[in-house]
Amino acid sequence: MTLRTSHPTAICSRVLQVVTVLAVPTLALCATRAMGGDVTAVSVEAASRVAKLYGAGGIRGLESYQTGILVSPSGHILTVLSTAIDSEVIDCVLDDGRRYTASLVGADLRRELAVLKIDGTNLPFFNLSADAPRQVVGTRVLALSNLFGVAVGDERVSIQQGVIAALVPLRARRGSHEAAYRGNVYILDCTTNNPGSPGGCLINWQGNCIGMLGKELRSAENATWLSYAIPTSELALGLEAILSGSNNESLSGEKEASDFDIRSLGLELVPDLLNLTPPFVEAIMPNTQAAEADLQADDLIVAVGNRTVTSQRGLRQELSYLIPGDLIQLNIIRNGRIVLVDLGVVPSLTEPRGKR
Repeated sequence: MTLRTSHPTAICSRVLQVVTVLAVPTLALCATRAMGGDVTAVSVEAASRVAKLYGAGGIRGLESYQTGILVSPSGHILTVLSTAIDSEVIDCVLDDGRRYTASLVGADLRRELAVLKIDGTNLPFFNLSADAPRQVVGTRVLALSNLFGVAVGDERVSIQQGVIAALVPLRARRGSHEAAYRGNVYILDCTTNNPGSPGGCLINWQGNCIGMLGKELRSAENATWLSYAIPTSELALGLEAILSGSNNESLSGEKEASDFDIRSLGLELVPDLLNLTPPFVEAIMPNTQAAEADLQADDLIVAVGNRTVTSQRGLRQELSYLIPGDLIQLNIIRNGRIVLVDLGVVPSLTEPRGKR
């Protein structure tokens, strides 16, 4: 009987294949440990500090759910400012399935952040710091969020893995409206621009919160969808401003803000879905004061005379202090520049709408 033997080269090749198959998982495990230990344990710990939020929406493409980050043991939750929290009842579900009703504490319009509060005690939370180190491009990250709202009850939020691809100023839009926040953001190589992701937590492999997942926005330059996160340092500044009350619009003024009809000037603002919705111009009526003054869609009104406004409510309130015949001067932001617009005088109640 003749024994068949393999060629020495073939034997070496097969041995190399076996060694490679055995070595790859070992190398991957070593790399995972080198990057910060057991990633599974890190993500589980982080998930306990992330909340699933359910509120208003569900129509015309407006999602009714998103994500939040627990930032205090007593139940403060930081999230994005959106239509989902424009609701008298905001449901909050924690990682262990506990359910709470959350209330709105306040908002930071420039960063488009909001703080909610639930009646909790001794809750796990992330301690955000304005001095948090900036992460470098190439940092491995995990994104935790209520992606597509698939996690219900005590099911854990979705976890995506990726890297920081860039650190750039945000220039983004949703439809025809430019995002108010224009600070630096982390651009991610994982797809986080999906329903439910906004307000989610971005952590590094050591389990530190390094950012918050942003809204579903497109690049203002090329209209591509953006997957991005606001750095922790910005989150901490926004959180401090909201809790201190230095950046909040009053929800109950001495004079009713709805007294002044902005349409009488010939301009339409974006839908006022929140008491804190910024006064972006959506459309201009022809042959009106606004049209003659060259106000344009997408203009952001930031002041009436020398009085700063940060919301539609604030704009209406400042205009309500004027009487027929008073001069109306608006400061607006257009293409990143502040422009002074003279609208003429407040029309009398007997004049046709939009006429001087």
